[in-house]
Amino acid sequence: MVDRLANSEANTRRISIVENCFGAAGQPLTIPGRVLIGEGVLTKLCRKKPKARQFFLFNDILVYGNIVIQKKKYNKQHIIPLENVTIDSIQDEGDLRNGWLIKTPTKSFAVYAATATEKSEWMNHINKCVSDLLSKSGKTPSNEHAAVWVPDSEATVCMRCQKAKFTPVNRRHHCRKCGFVVCGPCSEKRFLLPSQSSKPVRICDFCYELLSTGEMTACQSARSDSYSHSPKSSLNDASDDDDDEDSSD
Repeated sequence: MVDRLANSEANTRRISIVENCFGAAGQPLTIPGRVLIGEGVLTKLCRKKPKARQFFLFNDILVYGNIVIQKKKYNKQHIIPLENVTIDSIQDEGDLRNGWLIKTPTKSFAVYAATATEKSEWMNHINKCVSDLLSKSGKTPSNEHAAVWVPDSEATVCMRCQKAKFTPVNRRHHCRKCGFVVCGPCSEKRFLLPSQSSKPVRICDFCYELLSTGEMTACQSARSDSYSHSPKSSLNDASDDDDDEDSSD
């Protein structure tokens, strides 16, 4: 079916509409062989609170952005190559349900669908696209993924020293290796993680010691499931912190 749609006028028109919705700030999306599989609104668990985001699934990439005007205008376009994507289901618990993790070497995060059926359809389509891409390229699935950040709301004190309380003055920081919320003194060091940045990034002291001694896999065992429970956050706050994951903290 994808091959039949690849060069169809309907597919070209649909992709053109998506491009226009992102405007001049978005990257061009029309290339030979690319097919728009589906689209919809998912709740993305951002650093400070869950936010509604518009997602577009193509046969080779996953695109998402902030909703400015539904079906008409989006901004802050993000493009994720599907070859590098792995997805894992999240158990229902708390206010957010029907979720799964989208994991890549550069960025990983949790999303939630409105219904269990919608979740199943998204996960099935993503897995099918990834499988087809890997089959055609002969590549193996990526086994390196960026940590999923623990939301700010889940940590009132530093998750490493367990002593420092967070206040407007004592700010929260995130370790780029394990995703923990940590205080400044526990995350003063920097380490080069090539899959995430061309420059050394902030990591906690615990991960720094493991990385320095070559025990990188141990960093991943600190949390078995970032979102085994969901933060009880409001979904109606209009402030935008979708890009907090890419900030210096």
